[in-house]
Amino acid sequence: MADGRLIFLPLGGADEVGMNSYVYGYGREGRERLIVVDLGVTFPDMDTTPGVGLILPDIEWLAERRDRIEAIFVTHAHEDHIGAVGYLWNRLRVPVYARAFTACIGRMKLEECGIAPETIETVSAWPETVQAGPFTVGMLPVSHSIPESSALAIDTPIGRILHTGDFKLDRTPVVGEPFDHSLWKEVAASGVRALVCDSTNVFSPNPGRSEASLAAEIEELLSSATGMVAATTFASNIARLKTLADAGQKAGRSVVLLGRAMRRMVEAGKTAGILERFPRVVSPEDAGDIPRNRLLLLATGSQGERRAATAQLSRGKYHGFELKDGDTFLFSSKTIPGNERHVIRIMNGLSEKGVEVIDDATDRYHVSGHANRPDLEEMHALTDPAMVIPMHGEHRMLSAHARLAQAGGRAAIVATNGAVVDLSGNSPKVIERIEVGRTYLDGTELVDSKSFVVRDRIRMALNGHVHVEVQIEGSGGKAETWCEAMGLARTGRSGEPLDEVLDHALMRALGRQKRKVLADDQAVDELVRSVVRKAAMAEIGKKPEVTVAISRVD
Repeated sequence: MADGRLIFLPLGGADEVGMNSYVYGYGREGRERLIVVDLGVTFPDMDTTPGVGLILPDIEWLAERRDRIEAIFVTHAHEDHIGAVGYLWNRLRVPVYARAFTACIGRMKLEECGIAPETIETVSAWPETVQAGPFTVGMLPVSHSIPESSALAIDTPIGRILHTGDFKLDRTPVVGEPFDHSLWKEVAASGVRALVCDSTNVFSPNPGRSEASLAAEIEELLSSATGMVAATTFASNIARLKTLADAGQKAGRSVVLLGRAMRRMVEAGKTAGILERFPRVVSPEDAGDIPRNRLLLLATGSQGERRAATAQLSRGKYHGFELKDGDTFLFSSKTIPGNERHVIRIMNGLSEKGVEVIDDATDRYHVSGHANRPDLEEMHALTDPAMVIPMHGEHRMLSAHARLAQAGGRAAIVATNGAVVDLSGNSPKVIERIEVGRTYLDGTELVDSKSFVVRDRIRMALNGHVHVEVQIEGSGGKAETWCEAMGLARTGRSGEPLDEVLDHALMRALGRQKRKVLADDQAVDELVRSVVRKAAMAEIGKKPEVTVAISRVD
């Protein structure tokens, strides 16, 4: 065995669907040279992360070892794999490698963050490779729901790792490369130490369907619809956009793209030369001259994003378009776990307008971009690895995938975020666990999830807030107060305004204090908080968060 150990460390994507980020290391213990695979994001919700824009991996462990990082490799341009690169690159400052389409999207993201776009280097598909310290990395084309998706063939001094990224076994993907069994068989022929493999659809019992299988069903739907039709899918699913747009064109409908992400992805596809013969697109302004029953709107927001085009159409107008009774709205996408409530809210909003809503329940208008259980078994057999490390999935998915591999006679382990796995021996072993949290993009700033920012915001959302200003004469003289309650009932049991009830309670309490107490700002602060919370509890049954501002006048 070579002089070193081979380790694998997920920082995101292993215990969740989204925010993929994985680390490989090789070398002497504690001195391993490192590569990073993907830096993705996940999305917030109002229950646990109110007001947050994006959720990014915690890369503190990586940043502390920045001098040992060789490179970042991005497998494809989905947000949960590339979305954090622009926000986190300054803490790592190493080369980023991606294929042409992914690099095009990545450069846009870097420029938005003020980073030179040439930071991302374009590499071609296998057999081209990149040397990154002790690693030799090649990008193997796979089919997925975005063009130029790649698995990674990672050669190390003690064997080859195949990191699948997100993939499916699609021979007719409409846009992008078909899955090439012969290529994968060739790459695996020299032996595979570890297959690090997508687990998202491990519970889907049937072989995955091809993207090409959707065209006829969608064409029939658009031809039979009598009013205006709108459809949503992931903006990055260019193949689906083309399927929808082609069907719209055949049904005699003009295509309108609604949403910046939708327009940007189509333009990126054309720039990269992978989106050919896309139907002519009509601008929202020009669409006003076209009869409503001759329009197909392709809108962003398939996951219920509040500010996206789909959500705005469900609430009212968007760029002059308004859905009405007799129109049709198609969700040509799968709802990511956790987003169901947001999507259902939009569906109900559309239904209230009289719009016929069609979702993915029948699988007639959507196919997944991930490998189903039989496809995973086929991948195991095709590559014949010594061990399988499930990735990209909730814990139950990782566990089921590990059992599937073990049933096939292969060593496997469930490695969740923060688990350092030694891949050097005959079977994988967790040798250490590091603390990994999350990083929040809050406005324009990155905030550690262990900070009080989001915690305080949740507490204010749950309990309301009271701001109190206390003015004290000199050192311990007469005190005056002024209260402002926010997010709380205006009146309570007494029927009096809550602000006044709290004010009176404070004046009584402060009026009973000795000069020594009133001369001490900390004592006054603690007293005010206690009195306000008790008085509010008695009046309205809630203990609000309280902030206190103390001033002294001569």
